[in-house]
Amino acid sequence: MLKPHEIFARMPSATATGIFAFLHEHQKPLYKATLDSLAKARSVRPVFVERKPRTEQHSWLAEQMHRRHNDGSAAQVLQLWLVGAHKNLLCDFLDGFNISHDENGTVDILPEPPPREELIRVIDSLRARYDASVLAVYLNTFQALDSEGWPTLGALIQEDSTLQLSEA
Repeated sequence: MLKPHEIFARMPSATATGIFAFLHEHQKPLYKATLDSLAKARSVRPVFVERKPRTEQHSWLAEQMHRRHNDGSAAQVLQLWLVGAHKNLLCDFLDGFNISHDENGTVDILPEPPPREELIRVIDSLRARYDASVLAVYLNTFQALDSEGWPTLGALIQEDSTLQLSEA
């Protein structure tokens, strides 16, 4: 099971920079706080990063998320991006298993893992409707953010290269 910083390290760079483009546009306070925090952790004045062109800022932020000590920030950024930009995916995934959730596709308590066949059915239905890299990031994040994850999902990710994130 990947950790959030490993998810960032392995996702396509376009997806990683797209995450920060989304946050800059829709979650400015979080974007600014993340930039400030990561710059200070690297002993860089935030203004140095802020003066870079936006695409360079996003690339720099994505690169910082690869670091193990930024795992908490990576988890938060992934959660906010998925809920903000891809809540339909989250809801469709949970609806496929008849799991109750809020309007953002979040649950308080995750139920027991579904049978393998049901998991394959739901994932296959999502493949037809969602970008493969976003689906892979979501499923890996789903596993990473729960202390146990779903062993059946973990096994499917290991077996199916389209659900894996390869080193960037």
